[in-house]
Amino acid sequence: MTRTKRSVAAIALGSAVALLAAACAGQGGGGGGSTDADADTITWWHNSNTGEGKEYYDQVAADFEAETGVTVEVSAMQHEDMTTKLQAAFQSGSDDQIPDVYMSRGGGELQTEVETGVVRDLTEAAADEIAKISAFTGQYTVDEKVYALPFSMGIVGFWYNKDLFAEAGIDEVNPSPTIEEFYGYVDQLDQAGITPISVGAKDAWPAAHYWYYAVVRECPFETVENAIANTDYSDPCFIKAGEDVEDIIAKEPFNKGFLSTGAQEGPTSASGLLATEKVAMELAGHWEPGVAGGLTEDEQVPDFLGWFAFPTFDGQGGDPADQMGGGDAWSVSSGAPDAAVDFAKYLLSDEVQQGFAERDMGLPTNPAATGSVADETLAQLIPVRDGGGNTQLYLDTRLGQSVGGAMNDEIALMFAGQAGPQDIVDAIQSAAESE
Repeated sequence: MTRTKRSVAAIALGSAVALLAAACAGQGGGGGGSTDADADTITWWHNSNTGEGKEYYDQVAADFEAETGVTVEVSAMQHEDMTTKLQAAFQSGSDDQIPDVYMSRGGGELQTEVETGVVRDLTEAAADEIAKISAFTGQYTVDEKVYALPFSMGIVGFWYNKDLFAEAGIDEVNPSPTIEEFYGYVDQLDQAGITPISVGAKDAWPAAHYWYYAVVRECPFETVENAIANTDYSDPCFIKAGEDVEDIIAKEPFNKGFLSTGAQEGPTSASGLLATEKVAMELAGHWEPGVAGGLTEDEQVPDFLGWFAFPTFDGQGGDPADQMGGGDAWSVSSGAPDAAVDFAKYLLSDEVQQGFAERDMGLPTNPAATGSVADETLAQLIPVRDGGGNTQLYLDTRLGQSVGGAMNDEIALMFAGQAGPQDIVDAIQSAAESE
């Protein structure tokens, strides 16, 4: 942040200083036996671990510390490492292991956190912030209580290299292509000697996104919700989704060694291959420009990035306007001091969200920041996100860790040629019935 922005951020913090001083001096925190001394330090885990995003969050923490006297111990880590460590912390049941402020994806994962008592209810403490972002709090609400403050909400689609597309003779890209148009892109790139797509199948979830999105296309939104509610995945649309993915895999569009390719870490990851122009496109979420920027030599968001939606299929049962995606939110652990709540609220302030948007770190939820997204391609996702269709939450998040994990593993096996459409449905059904 520049000196000017630090000054603006200080104004936003001013209204909270008196409350924080009281919290630090005379309150023990929100459950978990926090002491007065505990309230002087809070821990914050996030996954912006490279480039400008990491630098920005370090500055945000420093600004908060300067204004409040509360020390923020920041842990920035690669996404998969973060989720693994979070699960271990939750399973430990120890307040010393669970971070005070951490990233939440909502859905079944949050439901489990609520049931086990590790997450704090923010409904009253963050009422003003929730009122601003109420359009996005649904997946973070359990029994009419809000347990996380969503700071970025977006959709998944294909991020592509406009220069490589042009090199392959693809002069026009449909922002909402049919599967036939999509296959045309793949064929033209192949013919030009350009690897069409990267996928980080080693981490499972990037490959699983193909099946999630095929479900959005083939199954009406209500069908998916009813299947989850009734633990019944017998509708044939789920099988059809798997067949669609099999057809895509059969085109052999992916980078060499995709089964051992990671999602986002380093230049040989799926995101790294796109960022360094080794492949033409990648199916990824709204976070991709920020991730790619952290993987380039100059640590800047590549100016060659374009975006189009996951293809539609002839005769599909889903609404073409529906998308697949989700967001990230800040949760506060039940054993955290009250200062952690104030920090989570500060992260949703106009100024912090505007800085987040200006650095293309995602799609902000605070309406005051949506006009600040710097990258034109990323900004085009906002009207798509807010365009009226349903957004199906990432299915592994929606279903929770045990069912979602079994599903992702089976989809990864499909990419390896070791499972079929029925195997995926059977894995979901079996895991859901075992819960």
